[in-house]
Amino acid sequence: MTYKSIPDLTDFLPEPLAKAVLNQYRLHLNGTHGLRHWIRVWKNGEELCCSTGANVEVVRLFAFLHDVCRKDEDIDLLHGVRAAKLIKTVLQPEFLHLPREEEKLLEYAVQGHTFGWKEADPTVMTCWDADRLDLGRVGILPHPDRLCTEAARDPAMIRRAYAASKEG
Repeated sequence: MTYKSIPDLTDFLPEPLAKAVLNQYRLHLNGTHGLRHWIRVWKNGEELCCSTGANVEVVRLFAFLHDVCRKDEDIDLLHGVRAAKLIKTVLQPEFLHLPREEEKLLEYAVQGHTFGWKEADPTVMTCWDADRLDLGRVGILPHPDRLCTEAARDPAMIRRAYAASKEG
């Protein structure tokens, strides 16, 4: 899917949550970790959910929240930890109101997505794979050994995701 202009975040999140995310995000929305990336992560995750049985709502929220606390476009290993804290302390009580189990899955997926882990609940692994499949945006072809789920390691899935990530 190609996006020539940045779509509105409210196409994917309720307006109050979208506004909170945009108020928190400090980088350029059209940058490497911005809205187009979030949308591709969501599309990857949506496709993976069909095979992994992951919780679609958690995967959707992960896509739009995992990079919300980045301080720069380069190495920022703690941005996931900061984003998980934001989810727990602000977004969950004010906007999300997820059941406790979904909240825990979302927080863990967001917190751990920068560390290269591969073992977790299927929903968490789906989140991580959805993000890792979008590495083409920075010139990296996702390697099957670094993906968690069989669905993400499928060569056709890797090709589709890589092509989409190169489209911008």
